[in-house]
Amino acid sequence: MKRLNGVDALMLYSETPEVHMHTLKIGILDVSNVPNYSFEMFREVAYPRLLGLAALRYQLVDIPLRLHHPMWWENPDIDLDYHLRRARVAPPGGRRELDDLIGEIASTPLDRSRPLWEMYVAEGLADGRVAIIHKVHHVLADGVASANQLAKALEDETPTPVRAVADPAMRTTAQLLKAAGRDHAHLIRRLPRLVNETAAGVARVRKRAKERGRHPDLARNFAPPQTFINHVVSPGRRFATAPLSLAEVKETGRHLGVTLNDVVLATAAGALRTLLLRYDGQADAPLIAGVPVSTNPSPDRLTGNEFTYMMPSLPVHIADPLERVRLTALATRIAKESHQLLGPTVLPAWMSYLPPALAPRFFRLQARRMESGAVMNLTISNVAGPRDPGHIAGGVLSEIYSVGPVVTGSGMNITVWSYVDQLAISVLTDDRTLDDPHEATDALLESFADIRCAAGLPGELATVASAMPLAAASH
Repeated sequence: MKRLNGVDALMLYSETPEVHMHTLKIGILDVSNVPNYSFEMFREVAYPRLLGLAALRYQLVDIPLRLHHPMWWENPDIDLDYHLRRARVAPPGGRRELDDLIGEIASTPLDRSRPLWEMYVAEGLADGRVAIIHKVHHVLADGVASANQLAKALEDETPTPVRAVADPAMRTTAQLLKAAGRDHAHLIRRLPRLVNETAAGVARVRKRAKERGRHPDLARNFAPPQTFINHVVSPGRRFATAPLSLAEVKETGRHLGVTLNDVVLATAAGALRTLLLRYDGQADAPLIAGVPVSTNPSPDRLTGNEFTYMMPSLPVHIADPLERVRLTALATRIAKESHQLLGPTVLPAWMSYLPPALAPRFFRLQARRMESGAVMNLTISNVAGPRDPGHIAGGVLSEIYSVGPVVTGSGMNITVWSYVDQLAISVLTDDRTLDDPHEATDALLESFADIRCAAGLPGELATVASAMPLAAASH
């Protein structure tokens, strides 16, 4: 058994009836050349691969009287009849119909009395494809751990599962309380040093901010403006996807002398400007993005949450695409510098002190009252996925998409996931934010094309040959 760390616990406590804290991984599997493909065939191939991922056997164990964060108990097997489910995409089986189904799957929370994941095999897609929709609670894995899990599951060799031999004596009330006491003693001993590290980090950040001076085109820290994105989040979810050519994104970054992440954030800024003008009638103040940053990017880490947030400014108030890129790169550099000066592990360390008896109630109240994000307008993630094509049941994974949850006060999450030669864009919203979530993916593609045109590169985006046809927003 092992204890949830502080960020794990935050992912668990911040879940409410309105804010579901699961993530989604979607693989499009081309089985057109697989003779006699069937759900039963997939099930047979998938079982040992899923069993080989220990995290999928983890189950939460609450501590008596909620005296500490829960612990993980590792089951010896997987109840495949419960976790692996069959679904069907509505005709004609295109990207829009698949995205609609994924939105429905994202709209319900996971059952905490079981290991916190479900997998859907969605049939009925056009051109001999099926979709594998993996719904897993964020408490199990962050973006890096999820990417590592996926890479391991897609290895050519089927992993040999190490079945847990759990000692039931470890789950007795006495043992759970004893372990909680030991862990609390460690946290108490750690507290004075953490206070000193935090004070020193804050002092460094403030000193450097004074040296930099004010940048009037960048958002003030912890002051996100009110927008159509920011409201009390509803339980329903809507989802949209679109692929970009990874080579074109890299080419754009090299041409402009900025990072791939800068291109992603500048593209998001341009898209959000379009949507703000459409829904709010104005885009006159920069937004703040919450960008997850891993504190442990090891390729061997398969579980847990080891990340914190950078919060760069998004220059949505700037009409010129190249100026948006410049300001985005500047904001990202400042956010990275502040992140390092504060200390990458300081904020995650404080999460260990969340009170288990009070935190869930606090987050439930927040979710029903907060009309605005407290420190950011929306989450934007950029995760490096597998570089080599994956294979399951003889089929080839032609596309992979990923998205994290929407959070309290913010009805949108944009996640970008690279896979082989693609940059896969996913947008998750609640059912209040947009009339059609594909408005956001359309705006992202248009924004990227605008950046390329302004940079003197071809503005007509390359078609990703291995991907399903795009789904345009319905107006």
